[in-house]
Order: sequence, then C-alpha cells, then structure tokens
Amino acid sequence: MPDNETPLPPVTFEFFTASLKMQTEMHLGLFHFGQPDENAGPDFRLARHSIDLLALMEQKTRGNLTMEEQRFLENTLTELRFRFVQALEKSNSEKSKIEPQPESAPAPEAAEEVPPAGEGQAAG
Repeated sequence: MPDNETPLPPVTFEFFTASLKMQTEMHLGLFHFGQPDENAGPDFRLARHSIDLLALMEQKTRGNLTMEEQRFLENTLTELRFRFVQALEKSNSEKSKIEPQPESAPAPEAAEEVPPAGEGQAAG
C-alpha cells in the first residue's frame, strides 16, 4: 500500500450498520461536511428511507447475527427513530416560529355546533 493511502476499516456487519447510521444522521441534519451555507438542512424523506433500510436489514438477518451484531442493529434503529422524531419536532417548531400565525377564527355559531355522539339523535 502506498504511504499516502489511509487504511480502510475491516468489512464487518457493525461497520456496515454504522455507515448507514452515519448516512441517516447526515440526512437528519445532525452534522454536515462542507461550507455552512451549503447545508440544505434535514431531508426527512431520505432519513426515513435509510431507517427503513436498516429495519429491513434487521428483519432479513434475524437469527443470522451474533448477539452483539443484533444488539448493535437494534440499538441503532431505536436511536435513529428517536432522533428522527426529535429532528422533525425541532424542524416543525422552527417553521412555526418563522411562519406568521393565523388570526384567530371567529367563534362558531351555536347552530353549527355538533352534539357529542349519541346526543340529540332520534332513536331508530
């Protein structure tokens, strides 16, 4: 190997899982490489797709992994799902701060009120 080449990590299930995890975290906007102005923010569609790929991998490899590999994959999925929800809530919160709040709607007329189920209905 030439002196200027960085050695590659061993090809393992854990490394493959960690690679998909890092990819998902990038889609969630948790970290970014490059100039700050080039960061487009989270891409929830791609993040969800990456999480779904990991879930598929978990399903298809069930019973064929070591205990350590299975736990690593399960923990990775749990963590990414939690981070997905957090990032989505944060994004929605930031959007609501930017978007103008709608004016309060007028109170509905008494005639428009819908009675709770079972009230005001004739017996059939």
